[in-house]
Amino acid sequence: MSKMIGEAIPVRLRKTSWRVLAVAALFAGAGLAASSAIAAQARQFSADIVTRQDDVPAPAGRLRVLDGKVRIETTENQDGFFLVDTEKPSAYLVRPGARLYMEARQSSRLTRLFVPVDADAPCRQWQAMARLAGVVAEGEWRCERTGEETIDGHSTVAFRALSAEGQEFFGWIDRERRFPLQIRTEDGVLFKLERIKDESLPESSFELPAGYRKFSPEALIERIKQSDVWVAKPGEDKPGEAKPREAKPGGGSP
Repeated sequence: MSKMIGEAIPVRLRKTSWRVLAVAALFAGAGLAASSAIAAQARQFSADIVTRQDDVPAPAGRLRVLDGKVRIETTENQDGFFLVDTEKPSAYLVRPGARLYMEARQSSRLTRLFVPVDADAPCRQWQAMARLAGVVAEGEWRCERTGEETIDGHSTVAFRALSAEGQEFFGWIDRERRFPLQIRTEDGVLFKLERIKDESLPESSFELPAGYRKFSPEALIERIKQSDVWVAKPGEDKPGEAKPREAKPGGGSP
């Protein structure tokens, strides 16, 4: 009897040890997953946008990044700011003074260029934002890796991007942040991020303010067409207005 008990104890100990190891491995895996999730969510930073043409620098604005969302404030639109979400995707121009927002479209090329990208294949995100802005034709963009470069202490991968229409620009992607640090456009203008600061940013800064209404230029045009203000072009009927029927030859009624 004592021999059986003595043999059973090591077996139970072995089973218990395996269970302890399994639980420890489970918690370790959960810890690694949590660490990975935190690392993925920690891609938050702000920076100044500076342009340089013919070696003459000029301020262009400021941006803030929180994961796949970007807030851009430009010197060209001082009465508003842009909110970009690459996951939806969406790009809005917000005007606090009028308490409204609208589709950004082609209001600023910065909303199409300074977005989170794949550091190994950035063309997919650039093309998606160009398509959202309505400036893309049929066909796929191509990105050609041209080398690596250190910019202000940041390691980047350089790409030559070619659109379906044949237009090209160059981008330098920060691998750590998965974000362009420099963009050189086809017309020779260089956009560069400077004074980059890794910091925690409030999510509310990247959301549309509550109570703002969406402005639609198309809807406004349609309302104008329905009003007495609209002047139809020659041969164009005013909406809601019936076209007069032609009389039959001989002056008789139709």
